[in-house]
Amino acid sequence: MARILLAEDDDSLRGFLVTSLSRAGHDVAAYGDGDAAWEALELGTFDLLLTDIVMPGLDGIELARRGAEADPAMKIVFITGFAAVALSAQSQAPKDAKVLSKPFHLKDLVVEIERVIAAA
Repeated sequence: MARILLAEDDDSLRGFLVTSLSRAGHDVAAYGDGDAAWEALELGTFDLLLTDIVMPGLDGIELARRGAEADPAMKIVFITGFAAVALSAQSQAPKDAKVLSKPFHLKDLVVEIERVIAAA
C-alpha cells in the first residue's frame, strides 16, 4: 500500500481516482488545486504525487518541482491532456516523472501506479 497525494481539479475524475486507488489498497489524500496539495506536501510524507498539470493555483509542474525538491524519493506521475507540455524541456518537470495522457482507463492508471511504486 502506498500513500498517494492526488491533485486534480475535476471533481468527478478526482472522485473516481480516489475510489479506484483506494480499492487497490492505497491511502489517498485528494485535493482540487495545487495550493492545497502543496500545503499537504509540506505537512506530510507521500510515496507518490499524482497530479494534473493544468489546475487552479499552483500548476502541476510547479507542484511536482517543489515536491521533488522537498522529497527526492517521492515518485511523480502526471495525468494530463497536455502530455507535450509535461515532456518539454522548458517545463522544468522532474526528469523521472511519468506522464499518463487523458483520457485513460482507470485500470491502466492503477497498473501504472503499481509499476511506479514497485520501481522504488
